[in-house]
Order: sequence, then C-alpha cells, then structure tokens
Amino acid sequence: MIEKLIQLTASDAVQKLLLGDISPLDMISAAEKRIAEVEPAINALPTLCLERARDHAKRLMSVKDKKQNHPPGWLAGLPVAIKDLTDVAGVRTTYGSPIYANYIPKTSHPLVERIEAMGGIVIAKSNTPEFGAGGSTFNEVFGKTRNPWNTSLTPAGSTGGGAAALAAGEVWLAHGSDHGGSLRRPATYCSVVGLRPSPGRVTRGTVNTLFSPLSVQGPMARNVTDLALFLDVMAGFCPLDPLTFDRPTISYSDSLRKQPIPRRIAYAATIGGSPVDKETIEITRSSMKYFEDSGIEVDEITIDIDDLEGTFLALRSQQFVIDRELEIQKHRSKIKKDIIWNTELGLSQTTSDLAKAERARRSLYTTFYNLFTTYDIIVTPGANTPAFDVNLRHPTSIAGKRLEHYMAASTLTGAVTLSASPALSLPCGFDQYNRPVGLQLIGPPRGEASLLRAGLLFEEVLGLDLKLPIDPMTGEVPPLE
Repeated sequence: MIEKLIQLTASDAVQKLLLGDISPLDMISAAEKRIAEVEPAINALPTLCLERARDHAKRLMSVKDKKQNHPPGWLAGLPVAIKDLTDVAGVRTTYGSPIYANYIPKTSHPLVERIEAMGGIVIAKSNTPEFGAGGSTFNEVFGKTRNPWNTSLTPAGSTGGGAAALAAGEVWLAHGSDHGGSLRRPATYCSVVGLRPSPGRVTRGTVNTLFSPLSVQGPMARNVTDLALFLDVMAGFCPLDPLTFDRPTISYSDSLRKQPIPRRIAYAATIGGSPVDKETIEITRSSMKYFEDSGIEVDEITIDIDDLEGTFLALRSQQFVIDRELEIQKHRSKIKKDIIWNTELGLSQTTSDLAKAERARRSLYTTFYNLFTTYDIIVTPGANTPAFDVNLRHPTSIAGKRLEHYMAASTLTGAVTLSASPALSLPCGFDQYNRPVGLQLIGPPRGEASLLRAGLLFEEVLGLDLKLPIDPMTGEVPPLE
C-alpha cells in the first residue's frame, strides 16, 4: 500500500485520511520511501524533518472526535514541503545562503503556522536559489536541483525544489513564493501547476517589504483541484500583513464546479515585446483550440507595454535594496553577484527613476484593467523559454535575442506581477525535446476562482496531470536556438 500512496492526488489522499482508510503516518512513510528513491537524482528536498512530522501526525491522530467539522482546506495530516526561504520552527532554514547555512529558527512563519493548523504536516524544506533570486535553482549550501523530466536541465527558480518534488512524487503539495515568476516558471518547466495569487490573498508574514505588492506566497500542486485545496489552506486575513483580506465565503474547492466557465479569452504570444521561444509560441497558440472546442471565444491580441524590462527592474531593484542592502554591507563576499547587481542597480536609481517606474506601473495596470472589461481570462506562454542547461544561471539567448542578465528571461511573468493580477501556470504540452511547455492564465485582480475554473476546464481536456508523478529521466541538453 505504501508504494501506491504517492500516486494519489492530494485531494484523494485527504479524503482517505478523513475516512480513516490511511493515516498521516502512512503518508509520511510513503513520502520518505519515495524521497529516498528519487532525491539522489534531483536534489529537490535537501532538508528533511521526518521525526518532527511524525510527532505532529501523532498529535493529529490523538484527536478523538474524527467527525468534527473542519474548515475548507483541512488537510487531515497530508505531508507538504515548505520553500527554504520560509521559517519552520526547529528546522534548518538557510534561505539558500551560506550566511545562514546553519540557522534554525525558533518560530515558524505565520503561513507555516496556518498550514500546520489546517492539518498540513511539514516533512521537508524545498531547495531555492540564494534568497530566492535566480531563474535556476542552485546555491552554495545544497547545490543544484535538477528537472525530473530531464536531469540535465533546470527546474527553473526560485520554487524549483517544490516543482521538481511534486513532479517526481516526493510530496503532494508544495508551498512557494513568487516575485518575477518564481511559482509560475518552475511549474511550467516541471509540468505541474502553480498559482501566483493576488497581492493580499495569502499572508507574507513579517517581511520588510510588507507594503509592496510584488512578492507573494502561494501554492503549487500536480493538478488544479489540488491547487484549489491548498489555496483554501493559505487564503485569509493575517494581522501581521497589512495587505491581507478575508478568505472568500465560498471555498475555492467548492467554486471549481460552481463558477461559470469563461465566455471570452484573449491569447497574447508575448507582453511588451518580451522575447519568447518560437516553438513555445506555436505550442501555446495551438492549444487555444481546446478552449474553443469548449465553446469559448478566443481572440489573439497584442499587449504593448513601453519599457517593460526597465519598469520591472526599477521596482524589483528597489525591493532588493530594502531586503539586501544591509546584508551586502556585512557579508558582500558571501552573496552571489546577481543579488549584488540587482541591489546596486536599485541604489544607483534616482527618485525620478522610481517615480517614472511607478507611473509606468499605473499605466500597465490600466492596460490590463481595460483588457478585463472585454476578456474574462488572458493567456500567454507560461515562460519565455523551456527548461535550459542546469549548469547555467540563465539562458544566454531567446528567439535570437541575447540576454544581458538573469531577469531578462522572466519579463513575460514579471509583466503580470506589475499588473497585480493572479496568474496560473498550467501544462499544455511538450516541445520537440520533450521539455514541458505551459500556459500562463491571467485573471482580473482577486479573480482566482474564475482563473481556477478555466484551468480545470483546460486540464480535464488534456489530462496531462495524469502523467504525474514520474521517475526522474536522464537526457541531453538541447542545442541553443
């Protein structure tokens, strides 16, 4: 039985846990066995906390009233992974940095406390690039995480460990965070689903950038139904985060079937001229037929954004100053060059530079607002390019355009970050080298329910979620364009 548990969806596993057909301890044992089998090939979950997990499981199992009413999203003892940027009490938490290589926090992040209070059991920390900055998941503490679809390739970043662990069947649900695409790109690269929620939907705890909507916390799963379940766990007001608001009156799990399907969808091959791999465009564009076959009107549009890269970098770099300026002053030699570059870019900006970027962000928001008066959902490719060499910090070029820095490969997802819209990463196929390709579904602000409904409709037609989990596969690095 243990061997078969890892094949269950998170939703099916929770139902079996609620019925008492299996126990949380069974689920932990199944995860432990699978981790031992595949972790040497992918290095997705470098820190395990299995005894802590078993202690938590025993506490849950000691509750006598098995028929008590639980809130929407109750996980009933399902094991989950937490990104190594996020504190778990008593568990090594490094942020992917040698500065914190041996740090063990005494208290958990408020979101971890919420997940555990909702019956989730933390069994591992997932790997991430240093301080979550990077389009490929590697750091000096734990090394490289590899993509289970082809271990020569990266799972992207920065929630690369979570995405790889889900695809390989190490866990059923994975927590992550997203600034420029850190939940969406890894999901695309690993053929799982990831959601960047609207700012304020999920608490960010006590970060220094509490009043910025750029970085968010969110869920990742193997399918849309499981993703909705995990969003129900996470969503809600948190007094420590001034942007948060109350959870919806109808749970996301319930709204999946009650929400009407979209009437009209817009497909855009890119945003603001961001370079996108040609085959990715072909695959994502052709996948719109599945929406059309469901009776949805699909238009192809162009989304023009002036100086998208400059606007995103200006605002992102200012956040890096808030987060990293003091650490660089103390530990410059221990911090990777990409972080120093991003922070110093922010320090070199003038007040006028930031004012220009804020005006541009307001204009971008208005552009998306106007689109949502016509379209229910906007769809783009899920990433600028498919998975690349695990040994590279970022792809060197996309569609013939040379990239000068690591963020240039994330402007497609970064544009949506600036719009304050929720965005769902959803598998839609594979390229000629068997690399996963995905869609980015974008909804209006606070429109997660309609976004998940559209994603479920698409997923049920293609059935790509049924391919998971997979055994890690070796392969070659595809040639550059």
